[in-house]
Amino acid sequence: MIDKIIQGIISLVGLLIGYGIVAGLKALEVITISNKGLLGVAVYLGVSLICGIIFFLLSPKIIKGGRKVVQFVETELQKVPAYEIALGSVGLIVGLIIAYLLSQPFYNLEMPFLGVVISIILYVIFGYLGIKVPTRKKEDFSNAIGNFKKGSGKDKFKSSSRSCPKILDTSVIIDGRIADICKTGFIEGPLVIPEFVLEELQHIADSSDALKRNRGRRGLDILNKIQKELDIEVIIHDKKFDDVKEVDSKLLKLTQLLKGKIITNDYNLNKVAEVQGIDVLNINELANAVKPVVLPGEEMVVQVIKDGKESGQGLAYLDDGTMIVVESGKKHIGETIDVLVTSVLQTSAGRMIFAKPKTIVDRAV
Repeated sequence: MIDKIIQGIISLVGLLIGYGIVAGLKALEVITISNKGLLGVAVYLGVSLICGIIFFLLSPKIIKGGRKVVQFVETELQKVPAYEIALGSVGLIVGLIIAYLLSQPFYNLEMPFLGVVISIILYVIFGYLGIKVPTRKKEDFSNAIGNFKKGSGKDKFKSSSRSCPKILDTSVIIDGRIADICKTGFIEGPLVIPEFVLEELQHIADSSDALKRNRGRRGLDILNKIQKELDIEVIIHDKKFDDVKEVDSKLLKLTQLLKGKIITNDYNLNKVAEVQGIDVLNINELANAVKPVVLPGEEMVVQVIKDGKESGQGLAYLDDGTMIVVESGKKHIGETIDVLVTSVLQTSAGRMIFAKPKTIVDRAV
């Protein structure tokens, strides 16, 4: 039914085009016919009917081609973020308004068709610029809008975006400690979660491997907690970077684009980012930095859990996971004892504390 209606509309357009062709030829004095004479009516009617029939016969191909064009446009528009479409539409309207204002003086010239030609050129140029300039400078427009919102002082929540954006990678989301850090208020500014990171998390959560599946679901739960329970701005960024395959490379490109910082606990990503001059906030480095400072000579109360690598050694752990090597502590496994710190070793894997049971030290004294 819809196709028949469209065919009728196309045929009607053909009739109008035929009538327009005759009227145009007459205006250009290519043909001389009278509108009131039988010949004139016959010419108008004949050309219009011929064009209408031609368009009617071509209507199936026109409809098919039109659907392909519409499908192509829809596919291309789906690849473009909604923000860019809105920005381009506003830019197009502004460009057309400018073209309209600039073209008006040319219509007053006495040269025939010059005003129309110049007007068309102006509309094309400023319409194109109206679309291209805002979309290519979308980050500047976004920052300008953000600065305007911050300057208004009406929304205290959005004032946190004064700080540079923090881009989360997959590993730090799955780790989960980022939620606790955000809860304490030590991280300011919006948290940016790229769509390709969400896709990677979804892929991990759908994995056939039980361990990977649990890790992926934990990451999604952490994101849900950050969005719903914490008073911090979360932005889902839809930049794709289709020309880049690796997620880490996409993260680095997005961070450079947003002029932000990456939050991660991935050692390799940390090093690559440092080489490229990108600021990194490493959760593991933060954890090491806030571990309690222990100096040689201090006393501690620990529970020896298991034996160490060397003969007679026992191992204990602090609440933050720091390993304590207790000399001659093997015989105290399962006991809670007082120890005296002898030395502290800082390694890339963390901090190790060496200690002796206090009873042994007292005997030596």
